Amino acid sequence: MATAAEDLVAVVRLLVDDPKGVSATEAVLAGDAVELQLSVASEDRGKVIGRHGRTIDALRELAQVRGERDGRSYAVEIVED
Repeated sequence: MATAAEDLVAVVRLLVDDPKGVSATEAVLAGDAVELQLSVASEDRGKVIGRHGRTIDALRELAQVRGERDGRSYAVEIVED
């Protein structure tokens, strides 16, 4: 089974112009909380954030659903290269 970071990368690659520029890492916070740090090419940041933040909100919702399934809490953050 793929990790949450791998699943996030697979979804985001469908949204951007430069799929090779997408990567994600997992940073364990406290307890069951995990931060998925998403990195995309600078020209694709707007596509990932979306109009009024709708796309990143949807990605965070997907991560939340995944977290419920895994018994963890996932947070998605876009990081600068």
